[in-house]
Amino acid sequence: MEMMSHHSSLALCNSSYSHLSSLPRNSLSPFFQCNLERHININERKRVVAFPRAATATENSYRRWITFGQKGLTALALTAALHLCPPVVVANANASEFDILNGGPPTETFVEDDAGVVNRVTKTDIKRLLSDLESRKGYHINCVTLRKLTSKADAFEFADQILERWYPSVEEGNKKGVVLLVTTQKEGAVTGGPAFIKAVGDNILEGVVSENLPVLATEEKYNEAMFSAAKRLAAAIDGLPDPGGPKFQDSKRESNYKTKQETEEKRGQFTTVVGGLLVIAFVVPMAQYYAYVSKK
Repeated sequence: MEMMSHHSSLALCNSSYSHLSSLPRNSLSPFFQCNLERHININERKRVVAFPRAATATENSYRRWITFGQKGLTALALTAALHLCPPVVVANANASEFDILNGGPPTETFVEDDAGVVNRVTKTDIKRLLSDLESRKGYHINCVTLRKLTSKADAFEFADQILERWYPSVEEGNKKGVVLLVTTQKEGAVTGGPAFIKAVGDNILEGVVSENLPVLATEEKYNEAMFSAAKRLAAAIDGLPDPGGPKFQDSKRESNYKTKQETEEKRGQFTTVVGGLLVIAFVVPMAQYYAYVSKK
């Protein structure tokens, strides 16, 4: 009841002051004139509402350029970061090498294709060739592919490690051989026990390592590289004529990796392009803003 009475009193007061404001000022007493001025000022402040001014076409264009520039700078920063700072691989880089060493020799086939480059037909052909050799001569050859070598200095060192891990004693590894092909480095190695090395001979071992494996791997003929190497080793153990191996077309092997100079040139070009884009991203919005301010 008190709140209703209060609101009624305010309404009555407002209506009274509204009636008084229509009368001449000199006909009112000083008290009513003071209160009337105060009432009018309060009502005037209540009626003042600040509405935002509608943006002009130039201002909208400037804002769009600013937004575009911010997005462009973000994209350029991410691109530069990815190019100049390659992502760090958290996983163990030589997990495949550990898997090969700890997995032991292949049981069903004669091929441990960790690189995934030997197809089923080639595996079948290698198995047929080497199983026949083992049944007749007692020599067992394992063919291993690896995508990248990281734990050892070269393929020969890792091939020796495979032989020692798979066949710890001399008796176990005496007639065992390992043919290793590293696909990324385009190189290979052949190792084995004393009896295997003697039966094959140094000339055939050198020919397989310098001809069959690297030449065909450079041409990415991995299936042919593995089968021709196995066939050449089997022929040597059987005492058959050497079928030979492919030769490099050029005396100098071409490297698959960019030189330091090439890398620096590419990086310099990329830095120039990124710098130019950054300048454009800054200058264009500033020019738009300057043109807008000049017109005003």
